[in-house]
Amino acid sequence: MQQGSCHCGQIRFEVDGDVSQVLECNCSHCSRKGYLLWFVPRAQLRITSPTQSLSTYKFNKHVIAHHFCANCGCAPFGFGASPKGEETAAVNARCLENVDINALTRIPYDGRNV
Repeated sequence: MQQGSCHCGQIRFEVDGDVSQVLECNCSHCSRKGYLLWFVPRAQLRITSPTQSLSTYKFNKHVIAHHFCANCGCAPFGFGASPKGEETAAVNARCLENVDINALTRIPYDGRNV
């Protein structure tokens, strides 16, 4: 199990699984934020803090709920659906505790031209 949080700690979460590879998207949103995304089934992510500081941003097709902390602005995860329609969580690996992001395999994704 992995644990993570936003910068100020008001948003905390747990994710079942071991992260070894992440998607590095070049779309306007992901590239500006520096996301390294680990995709897991939505049921594997549990928010362990009160959610009153959790804000949501949607853009483009408005199908992904990009969640961020209203206090510090850090964006630890988002919720959406896989191409097969399964509920999915996109975890920002940079917000996981005790994960060496330099050891992760980065898979480039051309979100800019999708």
